[in-house]
Amino acid sequence: MREFDIEDLKKLYRPAKDSYGEDNGQVTIIGGSRLFYGAPILSLKVSSRIVDMVFFASPEPSVGRVAEQIKSKLMSFIWVPWEDAESYVAKSDAVLIGPGFMRFGSEKNKDHELVNPNKDGQKTREITKHFLQKFAQKRWVIDAGSLQTMDADWIPENAIVTPNKKEYKLLFGNMDPKVVAKKYECIIVMKGPETVVYSPAESVVVKGGNAGLTKGGTGDVLAGLTVALLTKNDPILAACSASFILKAAADKLYKKVGVNYNAEDLVDKIPSVLKSLI
Repeated sequence: MREFDIEDLKKLYRPAKDSYGEDNGQVTIIGGSRLFYGAPILSLKVSSRIVDMVFFASPEPSVGRVAEQIKSKLMSFIWVPWEDAESYVAKSDAVLIGPGFMRFGSEKNKDHELVNPNKDGQKTREITKHFLQKFAQKRWVIDAGSLQTMDADWIPENAIVTPNKKEYKLLFGNMDPKVVAKKYECIIVMKGPETVVYSPAESVVVKGGNAGLTKGGTGDVLAGLTVALLTKNDPILAACSASFILKAAADKLYKKVGVNYNAEDLVDKIPSVLKSLI
């Protein structure tokens, strides 16, 4: 296992001086629900700082109304009607699915089988399966509700999955992350005080950060940053860099306010931190 080197950030794609609209990445974010409508907003806010265009689609009508209200203040994403979501996924460089999606109300049993799955979780499961299988060749980041309701066999090759400990166990049981990465040919981002990123070829530890990162929404920020970097970078570089940048932003905030910051503060801090790092 190696430690992520700050010098690796210099390998990240940088927009050319003569580039123009849509040269520097397009992202589609799929998520949101009546309970968790804020999660994809955090993801799209940070993504919009990095790429040229962010599209946001949700099967939840109430999220659409929230998005329209936010759009009046944040003109940096395009709200996509649910029936048009597939066409935007097809044209995007990378796709994030899962932030804010509803989950199953009950856990899995000892045999790793779902117990009394509810209707909301089943809807998330069906949507996740549909998009991952129909657009398996896309660059994917899979997070939150999708991770809690899907099957591991649906993970597309080279996809990045960003589970917390609970989500990892629901999806993979007690399987070693090194084995998971090789078996499913994917990137596993194991979030924690020391984040470890597993690929089929290597394991990379990303240090830094502080207890402020335990707050709700920071995972959504990480997912949004990861999918933005994934548009133009190798998956392992995107995953490691996103974790490093998030932790560096958290450490900058800590110097000023201790752990008294939230996910939106991270979104606002990331652009300046990224500039200083590269």
